[in-house]
Amino acid sequence: MDWTWYLFRFDGRISRARFWLAIPVLFGLMMTVGLVVIAIHGLFGGTAPFHFGASDLFKLVDPDAYRSLTWADLPRLLFKLVGTLLLMWVYFAISIKRLHDRDKSGWWMVPFFAVPGLYDHFAALVPGYWFAVIMGAGMLVLMIWGFVELCFLKGTKWTNRFGPNPLGKEQMRARSAEDRRRATTAGGQDSEIEMVPHTASPPPVWRVKSGT
Repeated sequence: MDWTWYLFRFDGRISRARFWLAIPVLFGLMMTVGLVVIAIHGLFGGTAPFHFGASDLFKLVDPDAYRSLTWADLPRLLFKLVGTLLLMWVYFAISIKRLHDRDKSGWWMVPFFAVPGLYDHFAALVPGYWFAVIMGAGMLVLMIWGFVELCFLKGTKWTNRFGPNPLGKEQMRARSAEDRRRATTAGGQDSEIEMVPHTASPPPVWRVKSGT
């Protein structure tokens, strides 16, 4: 298997099994980055509380995240930033290829990941209790939908716009209702069946010969 394409590129398709295989790889990378961040925190110290996760990515667009930082926090934060971006790159690469297997664009990661993540980070700023409850429920639906799409649903069995079936079991794409209607409707321009005028001569008439 081409691990460079598998973990870092966004073209092509991967199956559900390949997506699940990438989960322990991501977990191992996360543990490695976390241990290095802990070591850097022990060497340089700092005032910012220690934690590590995807929420650090959304802090890049939050001005409040920078106000309490000191120079001692800089080495740890820089490594966390690099590590988080690496992990997110791998996660997006495998997720987009899994969406391709479902014949969906990679832009579906916006409602499945980016929107719920941003809402979770800025949820405290949402005005009104009931509005926050409704928004939170909507984000939960998007997250569950994305989880089911990526982890459990089968990909298309035919070659779609993103490539062939990664399982190698190709089949002809099922025709739509419109295609079936055209195939069975006579006289249409796109019909697969056309009316052919009858040109055969009439069958011969058998009769008794004269004089017999």
